[in-house]
Amino acid sequence: MKRTRLLLLGIAVLFLVSFRIPHTLMESPFSGPYDNDTAYKEKAGDLSLGKQSALNSSAKTDGFNEIFETTGANGVKLNARAVSFVKDYMKVEGKNLEKMKTWGQPYFNTIDNILVKYNLPKELKYLAVIESELKPTATSWVGAVGPWQLMPETARILGLTVNKKVDERKNYQKSTKAAAMHLKDLYNEFGDWLLVIAAYNGGAGNVYSAIRKSGSRNFWKLQYYLPAESRNHVKKFIATHYIFEGQGGLTTLTKQEIEEQLGASAGLLRQLSADEIENMQSQNISGKYYSAIVAKNVLMEIEEFNRYNPAFDKLMANSSVYELKLPSDKMSLFIANKYQILNESVQYFLTAANDLNSSKTIASRK
Repeated sequence: MKRTRLLLLGIAVLFLVSFRIPHTLMESPFSGPYDNDTAYKEKAGDLSLGKQSALNSSAKTDGFNEIFETTGANGVKLNARAVSFVKDYMKVEGKNLEKMKTWGQPYFNTIDNILVKYNLPKELKYLAVIESELKPTATSWVGAVGPWQLMPETARILGLTVNKKVDERKNYQKSTKAAAMHLKDLYNEFGDWLLVIAAYNGGAGNVYSAIRKSGSRNFWKLQYYLPAESRNHVKKFIATHYIFEGQGGLTTLTKQEIEEQLGASAGLLRQLSADEIENMQSQNISGKYYSAIVAKNVLMEIEEFNRYNPAFDKLMANSSVYELKLPSDKMSLFIANKYQILNESVQYFLTAANDLNSSKTIASRK
């Protein structure tokens, strides 16, 4: 009798296993060692990969190592508490994401155009990378569908048709517009891009709960009060941003970090229209350039120059390289006169330094 019971139990287990939910519907495209904390060793507030890191220790991250210790051309530095996660994520996913830079370009172009129209940072497109690997037919086990992994009710609230015959979550244009509206609403609610990414993944309710329990609105302080999936989702986004851009940006910083690294004004979205962005050119520059001198020589009002280059002087002072952005005709003027502009800027700083020293000397004699 005992053997019969054991035999029947074994058959039942085999039956259940044979009808399990398919792996492709249970996990996100980049699921694996990142999706639960048991795969990590948690020390001093950082996540570092356990066995998976050892298995991938020989993976190359050439070209990325310097970004962990230095400030990017735009003045952004990676938070120390994200370094371990980002390094490990690059080892595991870097090769696939590098390939996506090429084959995903048509999708990125579509997303960029829509995000710009909604006055959102174009770098938010990397959310679609970690949500669905850009696949319009991606489906999660909980029912999220499309490149932006929208749930049915959320999609309907945002104006998409979702029924047995039509599912507009799979439509790139329509789903991206819906996602843009959702992201803009979340930013208006939280005013912090890392909290927006967390809320997009796990819901605003979980973020508010983490804020209440931690007593902070800083992601790095409240992260362990969030569900593990949402916490790691934010870090995946940061890592993906670094892989594609080679540096961080507004969407990889907390509100406090933006103010500290870029200045309070940089926390505001650049108020540039789609046409202005289309007509804009960028160039990396180095040296002691001064905003007022640059603006004068390219025939721009300083307010207009600052609209394209918020916190320019602070970033130039703290970085060896800066990504200058100007309208095409103004960039031509800058390139034609860059050495003259640099010389005038240097002379300005020398004069200012001499004036300061003179003032100190006079003061000391009194």
